[in-house]
Amino acid sequence: MGYATDLSDEEWELLRPLVPAVKPGGRPAKHSRREIMDALAYWLRTGCAWRLLPHDLPPWKTVYHYWRSGGPRACGNVS
Repeated sequence: MGYATDLSDEEWELLRPLVPAVKPGGRPAKHSRREIMDALAYWLRTGCAWRLLPHDLPPWKTVYHYWRSGGPRACGNVS
C-alpha cells in the first residue's frame, strides 16, 4: 500500500539522476533508493519522529543515515 507522499513515476524520473547511487564494492542495498526517497518524503510531509516511520517503509535508521550522509542534499534539500 502506498502513501499520498510517495513519489509519482514522473517525479522519481526527475529526481533519480540527482540521487547518489549505491557505492560499488559494498553490501548489496536492501532497499531501493526510491523506497528511501519515498520514506524521506513521508517524514518531511508528516513531521513525524524518525522512529515513528511506518514499518512498511525502510527502517528508520536506514532513512536517517541516508539523510545525515548528505543524500537529500544532492537533491537540493538543505539542512
